[in-house]
Amino acid sequence: MASVSYRRVRKAFDKTVVIDGLDLDIGDGEFVVFVGPSGCGKTTLLRLLAGLEDLSGGDIRIGARSVADVPARDRNIAMVFQNYALYPHMSVAENMGFGMKVRGTAKAEREAKVRAAASLLNLDGLLERKPRALSGGQRQRVAMGRAIVRDPHVFLMDEPLSNLDAQLRSQMRTDIKDLQNRLGTTTIYVTHDQVEAMTMADRIVVLDRGAIQQFGTPADLYDRPANRFVAGFIGTPGINFIDLQRDGAERFRTPCGEALPVPDSLRVRLDSLDKVVLGVRPRDLAVVNCEASPVRWPAVVKLTEPLGGETLVHAHLGEIPLTLRIDGTVTLKSGAPIDIGFDPANPALHMFDAPTGVRLV
Repeated sequence: MASVSYRRVRKAFDKTVVIDGLDLDIGDGEFVVFVGPSGCGKTTLLRLLAGLEDLSGGDIRIGARSVADVPARDRNIAMVFQNYALYPHMSVAENMGFGMKVRGTAKAEREAKVRAAASLLNLDGLLERKPRALSGGQRQRVAMGRAIVRDPHVFLMDEPLSNLDAQLRSQMRTDIKDLQNRLGTTTIYVTHDQVEAMTMADRIVVLDRGAIQQFGTPADLYDRPANRFVAGFIGTPGINFIDLQRDGAERFRTPCGEALPVPDSLRVRLDSLDKVVLGVRPRDLAVVNCEASPVRWPAVVKLTEPLGGETLVHAHLGEIPLTLRIDGTVTLKSGAPIDIGFDPANPALHMFDAPTGVRLV
């Protein structure tokens, strides 16, 4: 096991700069997830650490050792790929032990390590099968077993669950996290799926256009997003954004004209701003039926998504789309008028600077 450090890392492909001056420290034994949209640089960072891409500048360390000029085979990392990369003509046991065989590990040691990894991954009864006789989840566990037998300093996982169906992905998320907890090996996991990131990571790196937007625990990112990008990327269903224009000292207005009173606790912080963006999670919006609500905005239901114990309501406030998460026993019909309410003093609400997207509150 070992820590991982990126120092002023730069990567360019010809004249296109993908990563420019990135710094990041990952602790020994941490499970860190790189998440972000396609093209944000997350896989490039993984491949730079693995030695599959050369640095254009900066340094990467595994523990105290710089690996900038160390060949991939000598970095003592193990990588689990999206497509499993299993040899179809080899058995499960042969696939798991192939790397050790190439390195000249004694047969008895190979077999012992393969058996131990197979037991850890519930593959004991499958060691003689070929990959074609396995399910997608079993193949992924074989790929993980091949990584485990190497006793690496760091596990690298590049979207390993993207080829699986939704139910199996959910189960494999639990299995991978449980496995990492037991092994204690530093793990860096790349995904575009923020649900995977939130449910698996000790800490998450949110990337956009090759830059770190925020690095923190899942709770940090959800409750205290650094900017509008992070707030919009983290959370399912997504956060609602509402543009607001100042209307006097004590309130803002939406583009549709609805007023939002500014709580006393926020007045000083928002006093010098004319345009802000309100961020409110679907769980913090409600359908209100009384005049006492501090905010009561008229909207129209577009459609609903019943999920059993709760229902997602998609509504429009003028041209502004809003999503609410409400009790599943409440029935609303498409086209029905509703009043949407929330408490503007709720600390779970967020205010962002309109021009920069930086979180204000």
